[in-house]
Amino acid sequence: MIETMLQAMESLFEGVRFLGTQGLPNVIMIAVAGIMFWLAAGKGVEPLLLLPIAFGCLLVNLPLSEVMAADGVLKTLYDFGIGNELFPLLIFVGIGSMTDFTPLLANPRLLLFGAAGQLGIFITLMLALALGFSKEEAVSVAAIGACDGPTVIYVSNMFAGLDKIPTAMVGALAVAAYSYMALVPVIQPPIMRLLTTRREREVKMPSPKGQISRTALIAFPIVVTILTGIVAPKGLPLMGMIMLGNFMKMTGVVPRLSHAAENEIANIATLFLGLAIGGTMAGSQFLTRETLMVFGLGLVAITIDTVGGVLLGKIWYLLSGGKVNPLVGASGISAYPMAARLVQSEGQRWNKQNFLLMHAMAANTGGQIGSVMAAAIMLSILKGMGII
Repeated sequence: MIETMLQAMESLFEGVRFLGTQGLPNVIMIAVAGIMFWLAAGKGVEPLLLLPIAFGCLLVNLPLSEVMAADGVLKTLYDFGIGNELFPLLIFVGIGSMTDFTPLLANPRLLLFGAAGQLGIFITLMLALALGFSKEEAVSVAAIGACDGPTVIYVSNMFAGLDKIPTAMVGALAVAAYSYMALVPVIQPPIMRLLTTRREREVKMPSPKGQISRTALIAFPIVVTILTGIVAPKGLPLMGMIMLGNFMKMTGVVPRLSHAAENEIANIATLFLGLAIGGTMAGSQFLTRETLMVFGLGLVAITIDTVGGVLLGKIWYLLSGGKVNPLVGASGISAYPMAARLVQSEGQRWNKQNFLLMHAMAANTGGQIGSVMAAAIMLSILKGMGII
């Protein structure tokens, strides 16, 4: 009994000594974990992932913590599901199963908004290179512009596994990506109002007409997978998993698998991914100048994505003789279906008879494809250069 108490006291003294000497960064990160707890539990900001990330951050920054040691629980999760990109890909299967491409197939021209919504990726890539980031780091940072957390984690961890970027940077990128996804309702509306006139925002678009056949819905994921394999094979795992999930849903013959992909598999993968990502956020490695730059560039990426989509909408408005509402362009990002609902809400704010949801959903699903394709193209280019 006495020996146990002495050991406990010794551990306590070592913890106090740790905090007093080299533990200040860890104390700061514990405070960051507290902020994330508040955002997730108190404000409902991306709680499914932010909550486990925050808990992993707390665990790794406690004095004498060994959760990221060679045999630690978070290191085991990291090696099992992030070191080989398994968790992000499992989440993509769930995303595909939850995605409905019917609005996009009803009006395929809106896929152009999905392309314009990725403008931030490529501009941020150039900015990151100009600021001194390596090619691999710049691509990882630019992926935040996809507004799609699993894409960012997949891309950045691929480079971390090749020792091209620091492992701690994966955590910073993941937190930035999911933070800005949650902040889309805050970031986008001011930009949408700044770049459009009241007359443009009031444009009422007719509902899409025509029925999409079951054959077309089943064929679509197969066609997209084949095209990705031809155009950007390095990104085939990303696109392939999304389209696998959608294919299972559209065929309707494996409802148990589709349900599991949307629910149990996606939820378990999200939990373990969040904990493992939080484990990379040790204070001594996370609190760097590069981390702050990552968050700054992430904001630039999301802002430019929105600007690109709305500007294309304004051009389309002019070419169509005022029949296209430029607000729809803001939904060309991958924050599905948040961005589409935001466009619907903003449209009705200026015209109560305005129902833009189906058009916005089409652009939003186009953004889902566009973001993965953009990442796939960047990875394929790097492979062609012999970097990966």
